[in-house]
Amino acid sequence: MGQLNIKDEELIAKLKRLAERRSSSVVEVLRRMVEQEVLRDEEEIARRLEAIREITRESAKLVPPGVTSDPSYLYDENGLPK
Repeated sequence: MGQLNIKDEELIAKLKRLAERRSSSVVEVLRRMVEQEVLRDEEEIARRLEAIREITRESAKLVPPGVTSDPSYLYDENGLPK
């Protein structure tokens, strides 16, 4: 992969201070920060998917037994509307 060119002097200064406090490199600080954000995103996606699954489970309970989405009862053996 290529290089990353950051032109924000304030951001660079903050990264350098943080790296110095942690006795680390700027690259390592950035790596950790990005990994944390990726993990947060993945956790949020998993949380939202579980919420959708829960809504699906709960809404499925509201459908009366025997109800289907099969529209074949609307058509005769030739595929024409009844």
